[in-house]
Formats: sequence, structure tokens, C-alpha cells
Amino acid sequence: MNTAALPAIPPSVHGRDLMKAYLRVRRQTAALIKPLDAEDLVAQSMPDASPAKWHLAHTTWFFETFVLARDAAYSVFDPAYGYLFNSYYEALGPRQPRPQRGLLTRPPLREVLAYRRHVDGCMQILLQDELDEQTRALVQLGLAHEEQHQELLRMDLLHLFSQSPLHPAVDSGWRAEAGGRQARFLPVAGGLAQLGAAADDGFAFDNERPRHSVLLPRFEIADRLVTNGEWLDFMADGGYTTPALWLADGWAQVQAQQWRAPLYWQQDGQGWRRMTLGGLRTVHPDEPVLHVSYYEAAAFALWSGARLPTEAEWEAAASAGLLEQVDDVAWQWTQSAYGPYPGFRAERSAVGEYNGKFMVNQLVLRGGASVTPRGHARTSYRNFYRPEQRWMFAGVRLARDLSPESAAWPEEFAADVRAGLSARRKQLSPKYFYDAEGSALFEAICLTPEYYPTRTESALLRDVAPELALSVPEGAVLVEFGSGASDKTRLLLDAAPQIAAYVPIDISDDALNAAAARLREHYPALHIAPLVGDFTAELELPAAVRGRPMVGFFPGSTIGNFTPEEAVHFLQGARRLLGKDAMLIVGADMVKDEATLLAAYDDAQGVTARFNKNLLVRINRELGGDFDLALFEHEARWNGEAQRMEMHLVSRIDQIVNAAGHSHAFKAGESLHTENSHKFTPQSFARLAQRAGWRVERQWISNVPQFAIFGLIFD
Repeated sequence: MNTAALPAIPPSVHGRDLMKAYLRVRRQTAALIKPLDAEDLVAQSMPDASPAKWHLAHTTWFFETFVLARDAAYSVFDPAYGYLFNSYYEALGPRQPRPQRGLLTRPPLREVLAYRRHVDGCMQILLQDELDEQTRALVQLGLAHEEQHQELLRMDLLHLFSQSPLHPAVDSGWRAEAGGRQARFLPVAGGLAQLGAAADDGFAFDNERPRHSVLLPRFEIADRLVTNGEWLDFMADGGYTTPALWLADGWAQVQAQQWRAPLYWQQDGQGWRRMTLGGLRTVHPDEPVLHVSYYEAAAFALWSGARLPTEAEWEAAASAGLLEQVDDVAWQWTQSAYGPYPGFRAERSAVGEYNGKFMVNQLVLRGGASVTPRGHARTSYRNFYRPEQRWMFAGVRLARDLSPESAAWPEEFAADVRAGLSARRKQLSPKYFYDAEGSALFEAICLTPEYYPTRTESALLRDVAPELALSVPEGAVLVEFGSGASDKTRLLLDAAPQIAAYVPIDISDDALNAAAARLREHYPALHIAPLVGDFTAELELPAAVRGRPMVGFFPGSTIGNFTPEEAVHFLQGARRLLGKDAMLIVGADMVKDEATLLAAYDDAQGVTARFNKNLLVRINRELGGDFDLALFEHEARWNGEAQRMEMHLVSRIDQIVNAAGHSHAFKAGESLHTENSHKFTPQSFARLAQRAGWRVERQWISNVPQFAIFGLIFD
């Protein structure tokens, strides 16, 4: 036999190590059927599935046929098993038709288990001896083959149990696939990449080789999988009833099979539920969607303004460590047809029928699933199924093209815009408001009659600055987060001349440099060290100011723009940046009547509306966008439950907008959520600070409309 097509075996996997691996894999298979009864193991629910008893026998037949029978002295357990338990190896003769495996009530389960014990005993004797390279390679292939059938066995049992009105559990202790946040799209530079398993990578199936070079264009890929919540939105938007989203063959399947949701989903008085290995369970929006066909995955991708990745893109991103949920949740459809790599040659014997003969009319899935044995998958692994199949644990990871000109776009801004406009509820971070024009417009907002926070805070700060100054050490460094024009800073600098240095932090280079220049004129003795950056990220103070007493300054109620979790994260980051003996001065707006709040965020002059729409102007200018500002309306909303003001840009019509190289659909009335401004009570702010390791030492609250300044120290 030519061994070139057999998987390479690391030199360490031999003798005792190979024996341990063999026993471990065989025991894992036995453990999977332990909770089940004999009746569960004989039934076959569809032609694509096989009875569990057949899996037990077939994996044993594989070792007997390809390993033990190489020795002419070996006597097969039962010659009839070659017909009963051969899967698709034509070179080895005829076999039981696959759709009729469920008719094999004989041999009974006890004889199949006796067959496994017989072969295991013979294999243990064989593995005690030093094996030649070819035999070791066949044993390793057999172990990988059995691990594949462990996954298939669970898939097939789930499909079988889903047919029962009792909704029984295959495994009552089965834990749902971990949910979490929605995916972010991460850019990948492209260029020449290596695809497939290298010759010295250890075990790999023959279809993973030879390793070869591929040229990838620039693209971006989602770091996590599509969730049930996103799929519910797809369904609610007519995903299964809109022919334009579907490939022709896929639409034919939708019509013929009456698909309206992923496989195993069912709707009742309790909402959507799905059949799992643990029985019937509620569909949770943040969990990954499972059991969808290629046709469904492709339709969802088109609906969401994305596409499925190629297998080369997937492997490049996975190898670079960009992806989460890689091999422990769901296999991920790619748009790549399952075919041979350049230079692939199938072995010219029965074992060569393992993969090569299936290289037609199938598509590649990458990764691994919750039912995949741990350690079985690897980055180069190529799974494959027909596009209409759904009973396997298949999910969706999205990708998108990047235009050549996108190389000149600000990477973080572009990525956040693409992610924000692709989300179920479109949203963007308010930090992108503050380019030079946005900063100027915000200063204009502060002068409008309705916008009380700046006037109220400035008056309060003017009154309490002498008290604050008493807590500022000699030679201290004032670090201001999101400094903008630094107007309020002067009140503190005037009251505390002992401040020796000032570090304004802002995302806008233009606004920061302009403010620093103005301050140098008024405070020539003050050392000013501007720091351009996102103050919510990890930053490092300039070397010249390190080691001095630190006072943090965060006025303007900007902390209200964060979610509670983001606010805690910021306060924790400020704690690390400033050091344990620091003080932090924070401005925060207080909860008040709705009319006052709505007027403050939607002034009669329309300055706030221009400020909000300037975000679209910036996207048009910096990211090649084509937003028509006249087709979006500024809207301020009070969210009483969350105790926050919200700013939105609401689409007046159904429209398609291009930005950062992608198209995004807006429905009439759909909003882009651009800012939150949480309002506080003294108690709610103290709780927030405590979560981040700070304690409110002093607080000052103005008269109506109430605004507060809090002095924080380490708790």
C-alpha cells in the first residue's frame, strides 16, 4: 500500500501513547450511549442519519478491516459484518443500503458490544508491540474516524429524539452553547496566505493537504457567530418569505420543505423553543443560531449586507487569532465548494475513498462544534455537507469585502461604523461626534438657553473650586478626560495655582491642540502635555508627569454618555491610570422633569440637531459615505426606565446608505442611536463609583436644575 496519502503521525504517538489514545477514544464512545436504552440505539430517523448501534459497530469494523485484518493470521469476528457495517468503501464490496440501516435489529446490541470488546482486546495486543509507520498511521486515522462518529452519533440521536412528542433528552446534563455579545467585524489585510496542513503539522486528513499559497484580498470577518436574536430579526423581516434573498435551489427547498425557522425550532404559547441534546429549551436571543443550511446562511448573509467567508479567509483569520467561538460552538459555513487542493491525490485503495470521492456538490464548513470531541478539530480541518442539510451543528459567521480605498480610512472609525450600522439596533459611539466641527457645535450647544448642564455646572464649579483646591496637593498633575475646549478647566486652575502640570486627553487632535495653545497663553508657567487618544482605552501618561500626585477631572456629565458597564470600565481605567492616592472629580447631571430634559437636547435653534447630524457629515467625509442629511431627523427621547436621555437620527424614508465600503438599509422610522445621557441620583452615582473601587468623599449639588460634582477617592 502506498502510504503517501495517510496522515502523518508524530513520532511521540506510538507504543504506550497510542494505546492510551485508543482506550480513551473507545471509552468516550461507550460513555455517550451509557444513559440510553437499547430501543434508543436501533432506530433510524432519516436516510442521512444512522442508528447509534450501527455507529458502534461501524467504528469497530473500521479497526478490524483496516488494521487487524492486515495480519493474515487474524480471524474476523463475523464475516457478515463486512456487509452490515461497511459505510461507503466500494473497493471492499457490497453493503447494507444506508437508508435501511435502521432495519438491522440483528445482531442485537449485546452482540455489537461483544464485537467491540473482541476488537478492543485484539487491538490492545497489537498496540503492545512496536508498530511500523503504516500501521501507526492507520490506527491514528481510525481514532480520528471514531471521533467523527462520536459527533455524528450525537447529531443522529438529536434528530431521532426530536421526532418524539415527549421531547426526551439525549443528555439531561447538556449545557447550551454559550451566548454573549454580538459580533464585531475585524479587518484583515489580505495578501499571500498559506492554506492547509503542513507536512510536519502532525495528524491531518488527506483533504487538508498539500499546504499551498492563496492570494487574499482585503476583507473583514465577524469575530463571533450570528445569534438567535439576529435570526429572529431576519425571520420577522420576511427572511423566509422573500425570494430575492435566496439562491434558486435554496428557495425551492424553502417552498418544498416549508422552512420558516432553523431546524428543531418550534413556536408555541411560550414563544420560540428549540430541541437540544438536553431536551426542549427556550430560544435565547444571545445564544448562537444552530442547525441552519448553507442556503439559509447565504440568505441571512445577503439580508444583513454581508456574505459568507471563503475557507481561505476563515483559516487566515483563525490562524491570526482574530476569531472567537472557533471550534466549540458550531461548524461555520463557508462559500467554498469542497474540492481538492492543488496537488491532492487520493490513495488508490479502499482507505483512499475516505475523502476524495466526496469532492463534488458539497460545501466546506470550518471550525468545530459543541458536539465535536475536544482536541479533534484544528485550523486546517475541512468539514463538508450538502447545502440543504441542517441536522448537523452548523452556524453562521459573516464576512464582508473591503474596497481598495478603505486602506486610507481610519481603521477603528470605519470598523465601528460598519458594525454599528449592521447591528439589529443601529448605533454609534458618541465619541465620534467630536471632530473639530463637532467640538465647535457642542460649544455652541452649551450657549443655547435650553442647555442648562454647562451653565449650571460652571456656576457650581466656580462656587466650590476653592474647597476642591484644598484637596489638591502641591505640584499635582491635573489629568482631564475628554478635555474639549478646556473651558471649565480654567476655574480649577485659577483656584489651585499649586497644579504644576496639565494633561488634557481628547480624541480630536485639532480641538486638543487649539485648546492647549489658548491655555499656554494664560498659564505660561503650567506644563501642558496634550495626549491624543480615546480616554476609554488603555492609555499611558507622558513620562514627564509620572510619579507626581494626580488629580483626575471629568466634568460635563460625560460619564452619563456611557452604559453603566462602560462607566464602571472607565472609572476602573481612570483608577489604574491615576494611581491609588489620586482624587477624581466627576460632574454628573441629576434626574429631573422630562420637559426640561427634552428641551435641553432639542433646542429651538436646532444647534443640537446640527451637532447630531454632523456625525453623518463626518462619515461622508472620512469614510466615503453618501448620507443625505435631509432624509434624517434629529430626535431626543427620555427613557424613564433606564433614566437617560437618548439622541437618535431617524430615517424619514426607506433608503439604502453607503458608508465605509458597505451598503446599509434603513426603513422609514428606523433610527440610528447616537448618544445616551444617563441622569443620576446621589445614591445611584455612589453605587456606580463603588463598583469601580471609588468612594464618594464629597459631593456638591446645585439648585434646580440640579447638577452634581462628586469628589472621589480610592475605596
